[in-house]
Amino acid sequence: MESLWRMSCPIEKREPLSQNRTADIVVIGAGITGILTAYRLQKTGKEVVVLEKGRIAGGQTGGTTAKITSQHGLIYHRLITNLGEEKAGQYAKANEAAILEYERLIQQEKIDCDFEKTDAYVYSRNLRQLAQEAGAAKKLGLSASLLQNPPLPVPAAGAVRFQNQAQFHPLKLIKGLCEKLTIYENTLVRSVEGHLVQTEHGTVRAKKIIFACHYPFVNFPGMYFARMHQERSYVLALKNADFPSGMWIGADQPSYSFRRYHDLLLFGGAGHRTGKNQAGGRYDMLRKKAREFFPASQEVCAWSAQDCIPAGGIPYIGPYSFSRPDWYVATGFQKWGISTAMVAAMLLCDMLCSKESPYAEVFRPRRFSVKEIPAVMREGKESASGLGKRFFQIPGANEKSLPAGHGGVVLSGTDKKAVYKKHDQSASVVSPRCPHLGCQLEWNPDEKSWDCPCHGSRFDHRGKLLDGPAQQNLPVRHKNFAKKKDKKSI
Repeated sequence: MESLWRMSCPIEKREPLSQNRTADIVVIGAGITGILTAYRLQKTGKEVVVLEKGRIAGGQTGGTTAKITSQHGLIYHRLITNLGEEKAGQYAKANEAAILEYERLIQQEKIDCDFEKTDAYVYSRNLRQLAQEAGAAKKLGLSASLLQNPPLPVPAAGAVRFQNQAQFHPLKLIKGLCEKLTIYENTLVRSVEGHLVQTEHGTVRAKKIIFACHYPFVNFPGMYFARMHQERSYVLALKNADFPSGMWIGADQPSYSFRRYHDLLLFGGAGHRTGKNQAGGRYDMLRKKAREFFPASQEVCAWSAQDCIPAGGIPYIGPYSFSRPDWYVATGFQKWGISTAMVAAMLLCDMLCSKESPYAEVFRPRRFSVKEIPAVMREGKESASGLGKRFFQIPGANEKSLPAGHGGVVLSGTDKKAVYKKHDQSASVVSPRCPHLGCQLEWNPDEKSWDCPCHGSRFDHRGKLLDGPAQQNLPVRHKNFAKKKDKKSI
């Protein structure tokens, strides 16, 4: 399913890397974080190479709802409580600075990307909690106010309003910026050792390496896999859906988001942890609500996106680890990837140009807080469960019992297989083991994909890699029920 952004703004293809080369800086990932970071660093006179495993903006950037805002749900009261007013202020000021920097950049480069100033709202049935959040945000210098009884189709006692936020078309901005950058598409990074980046087609040796690939795939050092999980969310673009101006998101469960783009309403929700959608029906849930909230509406397109959720609720932006001083990372953006992408670009550019940033400390990847321990333990429990299923769970289905158009992990002799049965009764059969850290994959019926419940890697029904941290396709088994097992199969 194509997002509205991809449908309306194709970006010219780039060739894969075809030979070994050198650069000052390698940026891994050509989403909005990688493009903004590479653009800023190139402006300082550094030679920058960007490597992208698929297409430019072909990952999570293409699935965003494209809100540029410092309003990140009910976050500021919690940040003040957990981190103190100084660090909470750093977080708030960094995201406010990101809004201004987007506006400056767009004006400077004269890029028509539908940039529009608007207000952002978080709504809830809990008025006391909203008042608490509005007070915390104002204490940090944000233009926050409490609105009661907002005009919404969902139950809400009030909303916290942030003024002077923004929205835009992300791919139009990226298209304008990437014309001036050296980018190699369809160039999957296989490994990084010291200053050498190894890809499928060649190597790049660089003084500095930036992981801007949504989820860092090098497990040790860093151990980001133990400090984050991934979540999926779904969006419908609706026409003939009357809704107030501004960008809206709910703080209660179930949570829905709303924002206008020209004559369309982007209606999002139905989120879940990646790998936890065995029952399916997420798009149907949204469509049912769309008919309830906007009876005259018509669906134009639908799509999904994936977000990295860090244990402490703060992104990791900065040096990758103590033992890799020339590696840098930007990950864990939660649901706020657009504003945080600019925060990351500003921070990383300052770091690589030996400038101090007033915002760096709160985003420091090597930070540790005892308040993060429960979340880290939950991630460990999920990983243990995924690994345990691989070894100890006996599948209840078999190949013949799978209905057409569905997938499942089945037992064939003593061997487990991930089987998707096509409508002609042939099948795609792949390994059910995630190549990242070995967890058992789960079938996602809404997107016909194999998803990892541990760390969020995803693969299509043929085993082709869709989302990391895995860096390779699934091994293919025999392809048709009628065929005997191929002796050459993996």
